[in-house]
Amino acid sequence: AATRRRLLEGCDAPARPASRAPAWVGGLVARIRRHLAARPQDFRDVPLDLADGTDFERRVWRAARRLLPGRTTSYGALARAIGRPGAARAVGRALGRNPVPLVVPCHRVLGADGGLCGFSACGGTALKRRLLALERAEFAGFAGY
Repeated sequence: AATRRRLLEGCDAPARPASRAPAWVGGLVARIRRHLAARPQDFRDVPLDLADGTDFERRVWRAARRLLPGRTTSYGALARAIGRPGAARAVGRALGRNPVPLVVPCHRVLGADGGLCGFSACGGTALKRRLLALERAEFAGFAGY
């Protein structure tokens, strides 16, 4: 209930009554809690509906999902992985529109020099650094791709 209130703060749309979530959602919440308690989880099995993204965004999001906890890559390497070399900035924009952070781990994508660059989630690069630290991620070497 407290999370629902926080999520609805500042929203213009009226709140709809809560519906009963599918059973797997409770398990996912528990896994997210473990992840945020520095026990990294692999969320690749979580079912997603990414239909609201463009074809390019969905390709970026699917590629980012392949990055396991503690592994990082660069925007450019991710662009090459989806067959769009030179589209690093477009990859960054797609990740900025990521509808499900953690499940699509956009925090694992770094600048070409291993820097944190931007991060559109609340908390910005400080949150990105914290998430990577929880996963004991390497910031150089781009182990993912």
